[in-house]
Amino acid sequence: MADLSTTPQKIAAEVVGSFVLVFFGCGTAIFTGVDYVATALAFGLTVLVGAYAFGRVSGAHFNPAVSVGAALGGRMAWRQVPAYVGAQLVGAVPAGLVLFILTKGIDGYDIATNGFAQNFFGDQSPIGFSVWAAFLVEVVMTAIFLYVILAVTDERNEHPALAPAAIGLALAMIHFLSINLTGTSVNPARSIGVGLFAGSDAIIQLWLFILAPLVGAAIAGFTYPLIWGHATEPVPGSGWRLPAPRTAAVPGYGAPDQFQQEWNQQQTGEHAAWGQEPIIQDGWQWDHAAQEWKPLEQWQAPPAQQTPQQTTQPTTTDPAVAPVEQPDPGTGTSQFRPPE
Repeated sequence: MADLSTTPQKIAAEVVGSFVLVFFGCGTAIFTGVDYVATALAFGLTVLVGAYAFGRVSGAHFNPAVSVGAALGGRMAWRQVPAYVGAQLVGAVPAGLVLFILTKGIDGYDIATNGFAQNFFGDQSPIGFSVWAAFLVEVVMTAIFLYVILAVTDERNEHPALAPAAIGLALAMIHFLSINLTGTSVNPARSIGVGLFAGSDAIIQLWLFILAPLVGAAIAGFTYPLIWGHATEPVPGSGWRLPAPRTAAVPGYGAPDQFQQEWNQQQTGEHAAWGQEPIIQDGWQWDHAAQEWKPLEQWQAPPAQQTPQQTTQPTTTDPAVAPVEQPDPGTGTSQFRPPE
């Protein structure tokens, strides 16, 4: 089915989907005391439902890493990525704010003690997980997540209706393994959405949960087409190659654009390029564009270029002066021209 969604509709879908993901996923972690199974299922089921609801509109990314991986993988144009990322943050941060307000309704709830579903490493980790290990696990987990997304949304997939379920289950699996290690990000918007309200330590550590998922997404987005190829031609303006420079709209600068091509065709169709004088001999005129002699009476030159000789000299049909095939002095090719 053709994509009939407008850009505002896509942005709205990403805002709503990102809000719902952070609200239900992180909310479950906050209000269940980080029950691993409940939190993993909450994130997985929320993505599953969101993909079924908004997949037809925006692709249901809800995650800057997914948008970057999709652009590198040839699935969306780079020019759309900033709008998607902005929409995801606009949805995630208010969700974190609502959760922050809700914690104020719990008597004695202390974010410093109970946490706020923020991501962590080092001295903020319950097991002292080191920074390099946290970075590595987030890169690997995000790359796996993007591989799953790119694979199940590939047009060669014979069961596209099951794609949201596969994506949701993959996210749940990732949470099962890494909640105790880093709190599981694989989504910079999710980390920022709650991290801004979790205290200064969480904010200081946000850099890792922004950078590592983007690196993992870039790895998957770059390597997936290299390994498994494309089902169809990549979306224009996507992939890892930089877009070609735009052609100039002013004649004489850069490669010719459509305007310039039409202009050039019009000029060469009239007669030679600027500065070239017409060559006339015995009722024949040399056509620079076609590289051949034409009868003067058939030559459609602008009035300003016509001379008294051009308008009054008739074309003879005498066989003695009929054109014969002779080598052209400029190119060496045989052309019909008047006899000497």
